Amino acid sequence: MLGLLALGGCGFVPVYGDGTGLRDTIAFETDDSVAGYRMRVQLEQRLGKPSVPRYVLRVTQTQGRRSAAISDDGDTTRYNLTGTARWTLKDSATGDQLESGEVDSFTSYSATGSTTATQAAETDAAARLSVILADMIADRLLILTPKLAP
Repeated sequence: MLGLLALGGCGFVPVYGDGTGLRDTIAFETDDSVAGYRMRVQLEQRLGKPSVPRYVLRVTQTQGRRSAAISDDGDTTRYNLTGTARWTLKDSATGDQLESGEVDSFTSYSATGSTTATQAAETDAAARLSVILADMIADRLLILTPKLAP
């Protein structure tokens, strides 16, 4: 218990603070695609959906597929889906760029089933990747909260 008091005395503040910070202050602009939609939904879930945004976060996302496992006869049995999200945070009143960054990650899926099963697995992997990238961006923004405070 004494350790917790010492942390408060040195200026330590939990990253999520009192639950406010950037919550309900950011409007999200994402690609007009399924991946963009999934990213926007995850960002809104993590950071809220404002009625009058103070900031605008623009995110562009790219995804690519590459073979991860190839059988002896040359068939691909597993794919890695890689993704990069570039983001820019702007002040909604002035349009000034406040911060920007890039995050990247990957996820995998199996290609050993039928064509339909493989397509479903790829769609699911793409959705997971968008959520992973959105969470990485949200984490970066939460770290910036003290810097952006009015």
